[in-house]
Amino acid sequence: MSTSDMFSEFLGNLAIGNAETISLRYGELTGALNKQFRDTDSNTANTLQVGSFGRKTGINGISDLDMLYIMPKSKWDSYNKAGGQLALLQDTKDAILTRYPLTKVRVDRLVVTVTYTNFHVEVQPVFEQDDKSYKYPDTKNGGSWKITKPRAEMDAVAELDAAKNSNLRRLCKMARAWKNKHGVAMGGLLIDTLAYNFLNSTADYDTKSFLYYDYMSRDFFKYLSDLPEQSEYAAPGSRQRVRVKKKFQRKAKKAHELCLAAIEADGKSNVNDKWKKVYGRPFSTSKVTDKRASDENIFVSWRNTEEFIEDKFAVDVREILSVDCEIKQNGFRKHLLREILKNRIPLKSNKSLEFKITEISAAEPYEIYWKVLNRGAEAQKRDCIRGQIVKDTGYMRRSEQTTFQGDHVVECYCVKDGVVIAKNRIHVPITPDESDYE
Repeated sequence: MSTSDMFSEFLGNLAIGNAETISLRYGELTGALNKQFRDTDSNTANTLQVGSFGRKTGINGISDLDMLYIMPKSKWDSYNKAGGQLALLQDTKDAILTRYPLTKVRVDRLVVTVTYTNFHVEVQPVFEQDDKSYKYPDTKNGGSWKITKPRAEMDAVAELDAAKNSNLRRLCKMARAWKNKHGVAMGGLLIDTLAYNFLNSTADYDTKSFLYYDYMSRDFFKYLSDLPEQSEYAAPGSRQRVRVKKKFQRKAKKAHELCLAAIEADGKSNVNDKWKKVYGRPFSTSKVTDKRASDENIFVSWRNTEEFIEDKFAVDVREILSVDCEIKQNGFRKHLLREILKNRIPLKSNKSLEFKITEISAAEPYEIYWKVLNRGAEAQKRDCIRGQIVKDTGYMRRSEQTTFQGDHVVECYCVKDGVVIAKNRIHVPITPDESDYE
């Protein structure tokens, strides 16, 4: 399969699978609000789909959706007073519940959040200004009005995408697959801003397409890894500030290295597998690899019991989750695993491991799941691949034992409203030497 075919198929796999359902929900919400504030039944008027869905940069599994409802100008005086911001959000909530009383709806600081299966919509009632910006309510500190400019952002993305041979929106989608694969806590607007800045900084891909997406991937992640650390960026078009939740340069550098390895494998049977390490399961497995695996399964004596989180939940990483591990022997803690890996100290067998969550930015309630995967010849020989995804018992910890050599992987997932919103993994490389380290 050529590079062009690989990336074309990859982008096809990223297409939003429930776009019709999302559009239906947008229409229902719009209809409920038009009925309340204008006494009309239109499901399309006075609304604007914004965020990743509106910019056409979202991918399958998108769960954080945004919608503006444009209020009648005649209602401004009713809400432009003390407590008016909260009253507007509460009236928006009541309008939705009147039409759809069984729907889960709550008022947040800036929006009304409507939760469905596998995604939620943040509805923001706004007043349109003469310059096509919008005033929206902020209930913090007694209430105030803020300005948002989503049309300027959508127009800027559309214009540069057209100027760059449709490469901007595709790059935004590919970057989302990367952040979901590697648990990079980045919001959609930040991803789109960084992809916009990258393509705006070079003419190398102005006329290129899928055939050059291997090089575009390489250069994009090199660009990200070389960016200076900063707390925010200016969004395209609106120039409004986009916050950085957590530094991404280290993971981008790793992605750049993986891209170099994948490019080196061009024309070989394992090239798809190399790109899967960058972009995850949406990147198709090589047909040759599939056939070889099928043939080899006739002879193997071990069972492939690995499960994949994408088969159980939608994945839309946007929060921070960090995991570390205490290594103990005879009940005494000796080291943290990440310290050992950083200092290249060999990890021997016959140790007790306690994995624990050290940082999580998601707001409760949520559920935690773990996956422990054994890899390598010894795991296969023992028929002990494992890899099942199991729910946390309530302590946000997982106890294991180093029993045999090989590369072992522990993954942790934070699931909220049926969506994986944060994930982290840690490798456990156990060396064959049975002697203890000091």
